[in-house]
Amino acid sequence: MDEDGILSVDGLKVCIWTEMTTMEEHRPLLILHSFGSVLEETTRLQSNWGLVRSTTSLMANGGLVRVLIHTDVTKYLNFKAVDGGFVYNKKKIYKVPATDVEALKSPLMGLLEKRRARKFFIFVQDFEENDPKSHEGLDLHKVTARELISKFGLEDDTIDFIGHALALHIDDSYLDEPAMEFVKKMKLYAESLARFQGGSPYIYPLYGLGELPQAFARLSAVYGGTYMLNKPECKVKFDDNGKAVGVTSEGETAKCKKVVCDPSYLTDKVRKVGKVARAICIMSHPIPDTNDSHSVQVILPQKQLGRKSDMYLFCCSYAHNVAPKGKFIAFVSTEAETDNPEVELKPGIDLLGPVDEIFYDTYDRYVPSNDHQGDSCYISASYDATSHFESTVKDVLAMYTKITGKALDLSVDLSAASAAAEE
Repeated sequence: MDEDGILSVDGLKVCIWTEMTTMEEHRPLLILHSFGSVLEETTRLQSNWGLVRSTTSLMANGGLVRVLIHTDVTKYLNFKAVDGGFVYNKKKIYKVPATDVEALKSPLMGLLEKRRARKFFIFVQDFEENDPKSHEGLDLHKVTARELISKFGLEDDTIDFIGHALALHIDDSYLDEPAMEFVKKMKLYAESLARFQGGSPYIYPLYGLGELPQAFARLSAVYGGTYMLNKPECKVKFDDNGKAVGVTSEGETAKCKKVVCDPSYLTDKVRKVGKVARAICIMSHPIPDTNDSHSVQVILPQKQLGRKSDMYLFCCSYAHNVAPKGKFIAFVSTEAETDNPEVELKPGIDLLGPVDEIFYDTYDRYVPSNDHQGDSCYISASYDATSHFESTVKDVLAMYTKITGKALDLSVDLSAASAAAEE
């Protein structure tokens, strides 16, 4: 995704080997003092389509945007706000209320619950970690999210959409953890929503996610990075002590001190942790009940579906220059709980209305199981089912720290990305 640019800017010597022929495609391998660029699987169909097999939007104030600004790669990218953020509740979809004013207007809640939710939103909006007066006597490093929520008497359905569609937690384990992270995530959603004055907190690149790897490739090249495309069957070479010393393809070997890659390159150094089911749907209309939005994010909380994991729906269109005029592309994904993606994804697909074409896919999720200090191999985790980059960015930043021994400073001026975002 963006690791090559991060490390190039950081002064490390980066060389990227990939089996693909363009920087829009998938499975790159970084070598030398390098950091693995996990590129999106992208297909260009003529000049009017920009199809990405697994797509994710960006939180306008989130971690990836901070990385983009940190590396100054925004000069190669243009974004457009996603029109709406919605949540699935009782077989219908509703706009996610993110402020006290929106809570009072939301049809998601009854009159009394709206008032309780409004008080909770005001608490979150006013909360400042360094201002004890805003804490109302609560230590959010000790008080759990469940205890904080109970203080306001919120109903289960309200907790459901707040935790999953607003704070973007992927399960309910957050309820028994300190509430600080939960509150920070809620504030991030509201701040991102206000960032570009759109209908959602999300932004998406014009021409699709394939623009991200291309932009980081340009940035890495400016800082001395080297890209070697069309390198089939890349194999990591190890010395007698099991430490990576190079990468070989077609009899050619590049020596290195560190190798960074996705799980497919080192299958004996990863373990399976799950499977993702996804569908790509081509349509000729916007998703119903979304105010004719040309781009939307919909989260279907697990409890609403009777599942163990949430479902995610993202739709974009010609408005983001990823499809011909009048065409829409919807992506539905979830953590697979059976071997039948058609059945599992049906609740999300049913929200789409008539579909012109639909394609199903599943892939296994892996996490590294190796000792990176012993073998000098830094392996990324597989993409999860979420349709936002927040979990992926955490993995990127954790890998950066393992490689460099320091944390990446993301205390950037967020206004620096304003020129890159198109209203």
